[in-house]
Amino acid sequence: MVATNPFFRGTWTLKKFNATVINDIWPEVAFFSLVASMVCLVSKKTEHHLGINNQLLTVLGTVLGLVISFRTSSAYERYQDGRKMWTNITTASRTLAQLIWLHVPNDRENKGLQQRQTVVQSIVEKKSMINLIQAFSVSVKHFLRGEQGIYYEDLYPLISFLPRYSHMDTEGHPHTPEKLPLWQIDGEQPFNGEEKQKEDHSKQFSSTDEKNTDAASDQGWFSRNRSGKQRKFDPESVLPYVDSEQTLKPARMPPPTTVYDYIPLLRFFKWVVHIILRKAQPGMQRRRKKNAFAEIVESNVPLEISLILQGYFAFLLRSGLLQPASATGFLTNLNSLQDTLSNLERICNTPLPFAYQIHLRMSLWLYLFFLPFQVYNAFGYLTIPGTAFASFLLLGFLEIGQEIENPFNYDLNDLDLDYFCLSIQRELHEITAHPNPEPRDFVFNAINQPFAPADRRNAVELVSGNTEYDVSHEVGPVGIHSLRKTLVKSWMHVDTKTRQ
Repeated sequence: MVATNPFFRGTWTLKKFNATVINDIWPEVAFFSLVASMVCLVSKKTEHHLGINNQLLTVLGTVLGLVISFRTSSAYERYQDGRKMWTNITTASRTLAQLIWLHVPNDRENKGLQQRQTVVQSIVEKKSMINLIQAFSVSVKHFLRGEQGIYYEDLYPLISFLPRYSHMDTEGHPHTPEKLPLWQIDGEQPFNGEEKQKEDHSKQFSSTDEKNTDAASDQGWFSRNRSGKQRKFDPESVLPYVDSEQTLKPARMPPPTTVYDYIPLLRFFKWVVHIILRKAQPGMQRRRKKNAFAEIVESNVPLEISLILQGYFAFLLRSGLLQPASATGFLTNLNSLQDTLSNLERICNTPLPFAYQIHLRMSLWLYLFFLPFQVYNAFGYLTIPGTAFASFLLLGFLEIGQEIENPFNYDLNDLDLDYFCLSIQRELHEITAHPNPEPRDFVFNAINQPFAPADRRNAVELVSGNTEYDVSHEVGPVGIHSLRKTLVKSWMHVDTKTRQ
């Protein structure tokens, strides 16, 4: 979800038009405007009259408008469903983090299946699991964008500590070379040390910034300081830095803007040239494709992470570290994450049937093509701007429906998945910053006035034992009555003052 209007945010460039559908429909609008110009000029300058009866105009226009409206509404419904699913991920992530941080005890003793460990070890364990919750949302982001693997700057540091091999000894060394599905990827590059990793990291980051600066700015990866100047921020700099056997890819990889984005008609000629070259040099084309794409054993990374969290939940149950109510909430939110992943996958991988799309577009083209012939008798030369406006209106709605049908990519009108992941990251760190103190550590102090406005004495004075609220054996009922009387007075004061 875009935070502000992308068309008016940041410096003005031609790329701002990517926030609209003008770049996609202007060739079609120009074509139908030329058809309208031809109809008007031929009818005016020659003896041929191209105007025809317009009885079908109203009927076909109404039906076509209803179909386009349904197309746009169904696409927007998918857009809204995607936003709702990310809200579910955010809510479940918060709840799971709170359950782990506050409900799982730090004190572990040798009792049954529970093994003794220090408080620091327990906190490290819980914080690592909360980092996996953060990694789940990041992995879902890459999964929906079709970015396979785990070697990303915002994902790998969060899951690098997970087991890699199917069988390990007690010291963490692999017995067998078989890797777990999460780490299955071919073509691995050797790692030559931390310094080389840092060098490659900086080079990749700088080249990515130079290539995608405008795209990053459009997506909100630049913030403004108090003077109003733009400054780039690096959210991956707060993540752990760990060694990797592969060069990590950027957290965001939007496709570069090309001339085909502004002149879509050229895509047809590009396709024709591609077909001709492939027929002329089939062997070279096959070799080039083989070298360009590495074979990847695809793994469902969000599913793998959820399995680790499910295993942690099972460990807590076996060790008796969770109360029944907390265990129910834990399992409910874990299932909510998996259910949300399935729904997001459904939205992403279920496009509108091609037959419906092509039939609707061809019907609209035919309608707009014959529109000037039907309205020329009534409008004359006004047929040209009228046809242009009708083409812009109908084609625009059709293109909007197609653009928001899959709202998980890098288009300016797509959902801002990076913003959602960063919000979850901030909230999880806020949860783990909570010290979880005992109530007596912060309730009974000189600042707290719990009975205001009827009684403005602080908590220290109220519990001193020398007040009318004393509930000792001698004056217990009287103290309770005085306390209730004070609470009723507070209610009366608040009710009266807030209604004036």
